[in-house]
Amino acid sequence: MYASAIFGFFLLVLVIIMLSRVYSSDKVERDNRVTFKKFLEDYEALKPSRYSYADVKRITSQFKDKLGQGGYGTVYKGKLSDEVFVAVKILNNSQGNGEEFINEVAIMGTIHHVNIVRLIGFCADRFKRALIYEYLPNESLEKFIFSRAIKNYLLSWKKLQEIAIGIEKGIEYLHQGCDQRILHFDIKPHNILLDHNFNPKISDFGLAKLCSKEQSAVSMTVIRGTMGYIAPEVLSRNFGNVSYKSDVYSFGMLLLEMVGGRKNIDVSVESSSQVYFLEWIYNHLDIGEELHIRIEEERDVEIAKKLAIVGLSCIQ
Repeated sequence: MYASAIFGFFLLVLVIIMLSRVYSSDKVERDNRVTFKKFLEDYEALKPSRYSYADVKRITSQFKDKLGQGGYGTVYKGKLSDEVFVAVKILNNSQGNGEEFINEVAIMGTIHHVNIVRLIGFCADRFKRALIYEYLPNESLEKFIFSRAIKNYLLSWKKLQEIAIGIEKGIEYLHQGCDQRILHFDIKPHNILLDHNFNPKISDFGLAKLCSKEQSAVSMTVIRGTMGYIAPEVLSRNFGNVSYKSDVYSFGMLLLEMVGGRKNIDVSVESSSQVYFLEWIYNHLDIGEELHIRIEEERDVEIAKKLAIVGLSCIQ
């Protein structure tokens, strides 16, 4: 009787062990399936999705919330779900949008970097074209360095330095981190968007151009970029060949605007010109005068001077 009880106990323990192993095995298999499914979903999410124009209207709630407007078209705030907000750029039906649209989708659909705006999807529904990006709540850097009336828009010098480094990392990725070198050709404050932590992300690749890393020069038939940020060689071949250094020049002008707190070409300033702006920056740097953005701490002077020196070096 005693032996039977012991045998029965060991048999029960053995059954429990076997059942637990079967359960553990099933759990591991279920976890693996979930992990694999999530991987496939995440992988699919990396590629821009195609949406119909009806989808675009639904996402933007019939274009209810307009974020901005320019020569390229109009940007609206949209929502893919209760937690995922997007910025939807509706392109104008004008000449040139076809090339810019193809550029944006072809280039941004293959690159992923913390300092590059993510393209979530696009719409090519007959003559209706739209681009759907991740939504960045703090809008563009332009608002924070050129707004003199609203004190809350001014960023600390430490944050400006972090933003400058982030932009530089994004440009370095475009020039060195991709299979082909990507020349942006429109680096400016308006095209630097800021997330909720003010991390910068380069946007608007409509004018971008691909070239191999072995190419020392890029052929161009038309001028690309925005006046005030266009490198001299892009305007005239007398200054040399167009290359990735054109983006470096634009980045330099952007840095100097961050330091000066005003546009490099400012119609509100008498005798305004790009040359005058650069001379103004250099003179203030040379004699140590305070620039537009208020200096609060001693270390701020060093940061401002560092950004100005790097900016001037970039445009040489």
